[in-house]
Amino acid sequence: MINDFNSAEIKIFSITEINKLVKQLLQDNFPTIWVKGEISNFTEASSGHWYFSLKDDNAQVRCTMFKGQNSEVKWIPKNGDMIEAQCKIGLYEQRGDYQLNISSLQQAGLGKLFEEFNLLKQKLDNEGLFDDRHKKTLPPFPNSIGVITSPDAAVLRDIITTLERRNKSLGIIIYPTPVQGQAAPEGIIDAIKIANKRNEVDVLILCRGGGSIEDLWSFNDELVARQIFSSKLPIISGVGHQTDITISDFIADLRAATPTAAAEIVSSSHEELLGNLEYFESNLTNFIRYKIDQLNQKIDLLEKGLLSPAQKILIQYDLITGLKNRVQMAINTQLQKYQEQIKSYKQNLSYLNPNEILSRGYSIVLNQNKKIINKSSALNLNDKIKIKFYDGNAEGKITKINQDKES
Repeated sequence: MINDFNSAEIKIFSITEINKLVKQLLQDNFPTIWVKGEISNFTEASSGHWYFSLKDDNAQVRCTMFKGQNSEVKWIPKNGDMIEAQCKIGLYEQRGDYQLNISSLQQAGLGKLFEEFNLLKQKLDNEGLFDDRHKKTLPPFPNSIGVITSPDAAVLRDIITTLERRNKSLGIIIYPTPVQGQAAPEGIIDAIKIANKRNEVDVLILCRGGGSIEDLWSFNDELVARQIFSSKLPIISGVGHQTDITISDFIADLRAATPTAAAEIVSSSHEELLGNLEYFESNLTNFIRYKIDQLNQKIDLLEKGLLSPAQKILIQYDLITGLKNRVQMAINTQLQKYQEQIKSYKQNLSYLNPNEILSRGYSIVLNQNKKIINKSSALNLNDKIKIKFYDGNAEGKITKINQDKES
């Protein structure tokens, strides 16, 4: 095209070209930023991408969060949610609309919690409370395990199941406390104090299931952290899932990825204990035989070579006899110790015998398929049931179901 004024050629842009230029301008000149706003017009496409608007009192902007990014978000946003989003400014070329391309988001206020978390972590680290030199050693073969958690938590059942499966002789003591909400920090502190005062367990497991940063915030409390540090009993932190990190994890004597993993760590299986006993007994026996053979061989050499008078041979023989007696006494002492330990295991196992429990006034309820019923929600009206007592059985039919725990 020829300009009428100076006859110079003028560049004429297409809409596609100008939108590309504007998009490039936005991407090149605006770094990754954080914005805060209220979600509206939220839509989840069949592709898994999220589309919504962020608004405040005076303006709004369209936003996109693709499936690869939103799959990392542990909750589904909804209209009206206040969020903080990390994003880059972009342009949707087909419409010419500018938009925010979201890479991560969180509920509004979490940024402040993260800041508080990092400040406390740095403070306690500077004081040396995380140093390995302060970590207490876990007992290799504990007899009793303490669990600090909510009595209604599902993780408590998982821990008890794991401990009983691996070693039925272990004692389990629950120190109940809230693990979420305003009362949780004080409850956790009191539970640790009580466990230390009673001194009835060898190690403590501090645990709860997974959740958001707010759900786990009790385990980021400074007073809770300092109480864990001052505990005379070793403490394993098993809070949340493997990706959840709390201040308690850093200050505890050991951090487990999950509550169940904590139970695995502190419990040696019954078969493992018996295997260790057999291993030590075999090693001790082999060592004794080696020493006896070595001394006998020395006597043979003395006799063959006439290297010493008969009196010296008798002295060596007396030494060997004394050594054999001392070794035999050591063997007997160790065997007696191990036998007492096995006797204790057998006694503990007998306490867990279902018939022993039934003899104390308990009973077992079975459905028509002979499966154990342990909650009222598994029953229906007119279901036929079988009740097992210590000295016999009874059959019945359900005529009323009341799921109120206090009834």
